Amino acid sequence: MPRYLSLIRIDEATAPAEGPSPELMRRMGELIEEVTKAGVMLDTAGLTPSAQGTRVRWEGGEISVTDGPFTESKEVIGGYALMQCKDRAEALEWTKRFLRVHEDFWTVTCELREIAEG
Repeated sequence: MPRYLSLIRIDEATAPAEGPSPELMRRMGELIEEVTKAGVMLDTAGLTPSAQGTRVRWEGGEISVTDGPFTESKEVIGGYALMQCKDRAEALEWTKRFLRVHEDFWTVTCELREIAEG
C-alpha cells in the first residue's frame, strides 16, 4: 500500500499565541486515535514555532544557515502526518477530516504527497 506525507502548513501570524485550544486538542486526539486504529497512521507530530528553527540552504556551491523566524514566509510547516492508505482518495479523505477539526479562525493548509518507493 502506498504511503503519503501530509505536510501541515499554518499561518503563524494568525495562529493563537497560546497554541491550540484544549477543545481542538481533544478533537485532534480522537481523530488520531481513529486513524491509528484504522491502521492508516504511521507517525504524526507537531513542530515547534519557526522562531526556533534553522534553514540550511545549498546554492551556487555554498551553504548558508539562517535562524528563524522566517518572516518572508506566510505559511510554515507546523507538523506532519505519515499515512499508509489504499489510495490517494483515502489519504485525501483523512487529510480533509484533519482540517475540519480546527476552529474557523485557523488558516491551515495540508500538502499531500505520495512517497516515491524504490
